[in-house]
Amino acid sequence: MTAAVPATSAPPSPTPAPPVPPSALRPRVVARAGLYALLAANAAAVAYFFSQAGFASNALIVLGRLFGLYGALFMAFQLLLVARLPWLDRRVGMDRLTAWHRVTGFGLLWTLVGHGVFITFGYAQSSSLGPVDQLIHLAETTEGVLRAIVAMVLILVVGGASARWARRRLAYETWHFIHLYTYVAVVLAFTHQVAAGTTFTTSPTATAYWYGLWGCALGAVFAGRVALPLRRNLRHRLRVSAVVPESDHVVSVYLTGRDLDRLPALAGQFFLWRFLTKDRWWQANPYSLSAAPDGTHLRLTVKASGAGSASLRHLEPGTRVFAEGPYGAFTTLHRTRPNTLLIAGGVGITPIRALMEELHGHAVLVYRVSAPQDAVLYGELRELAAAKGASLHVISGPPAPDPLAPDALSALVPDLAERDIYVCGPPGMTDAVLRGLRTLGVPKRQVHFERFSLAG
Repeated sequence: MTAAVPATSAPPSPTPAPPVPPSALRPRVVARAGLYALLAANAAAVAYFFSQAGFASNALIVLGRLFGLYGALFMAFQLLLVARLPWLDRRVGMDRLTAWHRVTGFGLLWTLVGHGVFITFGYAQSSSLGPVDQLIHLAETTEGVLRAIVAMVLILVVGGASARWARRRLAYETWHFIHLYTYVAVVLAFTHQVAAGTTFTTSPTATAYWYGLWGCALGAVFAGRVALPLRRNLRHRLRVSAVVPESDHVVSVYLTGRDLDRLPALAGQFFLWRFLTKDRWWQANPYSLSAAPDGTHLRLTVKASGAGSASLRHLEPGTRVFAEGPYGAFTTLHRTRPNTLLIAGGVGITPIRALMEELHGHAVLVYRVSAPQDAVLYGELRELAAAKGASLHVISGPPAPDPLAPDALSALVPDLAERDIYVCGPPGMTDAVLRGLRTLGVPKRQVHFERFSLAG
């Protein structure tokens, strides 16, 4: 293994920032507890209104209606998870919200399957028809049932496309297009409940609750994914100011605009960037900021990994940019300790480099690359390390033996268990490092990482 390990620690270390008191509630814990409480409160409200409406004589129909109500509640909760609300995203992170969205999605799928099965067999039990004939009869005679069947089929298709074996085989654009049909299913399911449901038509309070629940869920999606991005882009009017090649395969794009000091972006966050050229205006790609926002410029640094990212090298200054964000919880908001260990792999150095500007206390940066010439932004990293009294280790060479294995890491940074640790790099490297940190007994609350997963 070839290892370049320049440690720049001559200047005195800055005064460490005071650690977070042990009793302080972490932002992610607060947000997660708030979401759980919100879901539990609404689940209790649904149960209360359901009991107030009275029960059918057939137990299967009772179960079917209850499953349908909780399926609708899961659907509204899913909309909240993909709304990209800044308060939630900054505390939880889009990758974790996406994971929760996935789990809730399969809960939604099974509750709606249960709703359809119990309702169909329940009504069949009360009539002389078989289950299939009963379903056809309900679709033909009961308003809203046919719409519910179409919604169910759409949700089954989306659920199948979201299964791991299918997701790995589908291009992101194909999966995303299929996923958009969920919104059609939401509208169809809601109109079905309005037409055929009885639970929320028995009292004005129940009706107001149900419309309020869905109004808030749909309003959150509109606010987070339409109104807020439009407002910010109309205000800031981002444009490309310069394009600077960092190497044969890496380029930095500098952006400027109006009132950038009022853009609520933090080092470590990313945007969905849409460069408004004839061949790229319809593509939105997630790229992290590679420098902390300074109120006048933004910068992203991108490695060419396909035709889209490679074309950034040819952007003209003055090109208009539509940006959605900032997104992500990979920020200093989640600090728990005064000192920090930063571990980056490849182009994963970009958010790490931005974070270094905002960190207080002593920092150690371990930068893993295949070869020394692959160390993107190396000159800037050396200057930052020198200015902050940080230690910089650039490690290159073959993957075996693993230079980021637990024993190697603990030898390089003996006090790593006493530091906040930020990890960003290729999925394989990130997963291996996270396993190693668990082996070393680093508390989970001190480990910060984020994957580029787009909710919805």
